[in-house]
Amino acid sequence: MKRAIVVPAILAGAALDELKGWLAVTITSDDAALLALLYSALELCEAFTGRMPLESLCEEILAPMPEWQQLSTLPVMAVTGIDAMAPDNTRTPMPAADYAYELEADGTARIRILRRGASRRFAIRFTAGLASDWAHLPDGLRQGVLRLAAYHYRQRDLDEMRSMPPAAVAALWQPWRRMRLI
Repeated sequence: MKRAIVVPAILAGAALDELKGWLAVTITSDDAALLALLYSALELCEAFTGRMPLESLCEEILAPMPEWQQLSTLPVMAVTGIDAMAPDNTRTPMPAADYAYELEADGTARIRILRRGASRRFAIRFTAGLASDWAHLPDGLRQGVLRLAAYHYRQRDLDEMRSMPPAAVAALWQPWRRMRLI
């Protein structure tokens, strides 16, 4: 199953102020739209690089299997808990002895359910992200997110947009891109 973000990164302070400075916007009436553009740009950054830029609390639902299962989000910083899910979706926290997890140096996380009981699904909660906050996000990623949000803001009234992401943004994000061979 896809990942759900339980607690997203906070962009309302420094990130919003930096974007407003970039766009020379001084009024607050556009703040909600600008925040939405920043969150959208962060999602596109993750899709392009294969890495979650800012730390967020996330959740993935896994089926019980005896072998190790890898979480789809990178980089995972910590596994904060696992809940066994009953057929009616009620949750019960699992004792640490009933599961194992491994965090690798490249940010991958693997989970193994040791005792599944009657549960058919498990909710894994974890924190993931390259940086703890906007100020610690690497410059290339931060500038790419700002440029993409600004691009969308400036293009909002035009009928057609150019290819996504713009070449300048792709160039800023390219060093962070994670490629996989299939």
